[in-house]
Amino acid sequence: MWQTIKNNLAFIGVCLLIFAAVFALAFVLQRTVLKKSLHKVSKVRYVAYVGMFSAVAGLLMLLEIPLPFAPDFYKLDFSEIPVLICGFFLGPVAGVTAEFIKIVIKLVLKSTSSAFVGDFANFCVGAALILPATVIYHVRKTRKSALIGMAVGVLVMTVFGAFMNAFYLLPTFSTLYGIPLDAIIGMGTAVNPAITSVSTLVLFAVVPFNLLKGIIVGVVTYLLYKRIGRLLLPGHAAG
Repeated sequence: MWQTIKNNLAFIGVCLLIFAAVFALAFVLQRTVLKKSLHKVSKVRYVAYVGMFSAVAGLLMLLEIPLPFAPDFYKLDFSEIPVLICGFFLGPVAGVTAEFIKIVIKLVLKSTSSAFVGDFANFCVGAALILPATVIYHVRKTRKSALIGMAVGVLVMTVFGAFMNAFYLLPTFSTLYGIPLDAIIGMGTAVNPAITSVSTLVLFAVVPFNLLKGIIVGVVTYLLYKRIGRLLLPGHAAG
């Protein structure tokens, strides 16, 4: 029992540290690199827009799609679309805030099915997409920079997600959920015989999962963000 408590406290500590680090990084980048390039909106509108995008993202997170090449606990959702659009309008701090709030909304509406590890992973991997994409876009607000930002974001998300799954998330999920790591690998083997280890699980399931999600999120965001920008930020031309 004491070991279980220690494991849970350690996981909570890591979560808090990463949350703080992500918000601090977003804040520093926004106050330095992007100091003069963000849209100016009132505090009331800022809060309202972040809340609106967070709510839509939280609802989208409930709509999960299983994938044939990955174990059942990897399910595709499109909650990063409104979060990325929010970041494109209001900057990386707003994007990361919406990413965090959407997780809270999802937990309130549905709770967790992965001992909170999946929800934590969703935030971390989502932030790995949101931060580089929004920072690059706000340096120079053009369609080209939006595409470059999203491409870099997808690459960062894929690489970061692969390493974090291999070295932290999968072992932590195994420990907190009480499932042997071999059994988790076996779930992957059941859908793809080439999956025989943590590294092959990451290579053949996690990497294509994040690439697919990132590409879909990027394409839909690219098609929508300018149209939504005209509605929410009159007088500002979205690049």
